Amino acid sequence: MTAVPPLPHVVGVLGGGRMGAGIAHAFLIKGSTVIVVERDADAAAGAQDRVADAVAKSAERGALTESPEQALSRFSTSTDYDSFVHCGLVVEAVPEDFDLKVAALKAVEEHLSAYAYLASNTSSLSVTALAGELARPANFLGLHFFNPVPASTLIEVVLAKQTSPELADVARMWVEALGKTAVVVSDAPGFASSRLGVAIALEAMRMVEEGIASPEDIDAAMVLGYKHPTGPLKTTDIVGLDVRLGIAEYLHSTLGERFAPPQILRDKVARGELGRKTGKGFFDWKD
Repeated sequence: MTAVPPLPHVVGVLGGGRMGAGIAHAFLIKGSTVIVVERDADAAAGAQDRVADAVAKSAERGALTESPEQALSRFSTSTDYDSFVHCGLVVEAVPEDFDLKVAALKAVEEHLSAYAYLASNTSSLSVTALAGELARPANFLGLHFFNPVPASTLIEVVLAKQTSPELADVARMWVEALGKTAVVVSDAPGFASSRLGVAIALEAMRMVEEGIASPEDIDAAMVLGYKHPTGPLKTTDIVGLDVRLGIAEYLHSTLGERFAPPQILRDKVARGELGRKTGKGFFDWKD
């Protein structure tokens, strides 16, 4: 492993959706050159707009040390994996599906130098299993960013069994350079954050299902009684009910019945009530 600066000079992000754009924005405003690769030209244009909007909002909050134009001059999008060739780090941010992530990570790795690092933004999948599919597993780890990335101060650094000690140390430096706090965990189903967060959310859903209290009152109990910034049901709406269902199903398969998704979650996903992104979940987001 070669020495690296606090942040890689060039950072790649695979996937420019809400999370991918947030990750790109986080590195961009701290001085890195950032490249987002998307599946097609329309998706790349959408990523461009999302990052530009995030940079503009950072400027409005006084969080930029340069003009938005200067920051965006270091940002580009592409549909070609060859664009990652000069990256010191690439973060994969594709949907939470093991086979999809494996295919994406392998494709990215083929275009990286032997000294570049690769990370997955997975929120629950086994980082060790993902690393086992790669040619250079020691150069791989999990970097679990939280939604919305600009407002979150946490990044979960997930160490696969194969992750080199040098990369573990470097990743902590990256998180600090991004102005965030690292929580370092060894790879396990759901890590720390998803395992705890989903457990609380599933129990809150069961309480709604059983008619114990309304979503509003359940969330208020956690916000006012336990000082959570948002309640578990509103957080589920922000994350996406489909995303939460996928994580719960994975944890159910690996950790047992306590993570069995309640029927209310399955029903809402089947109806397309996925939370904020569709306008309705446990709460109404149309306004």
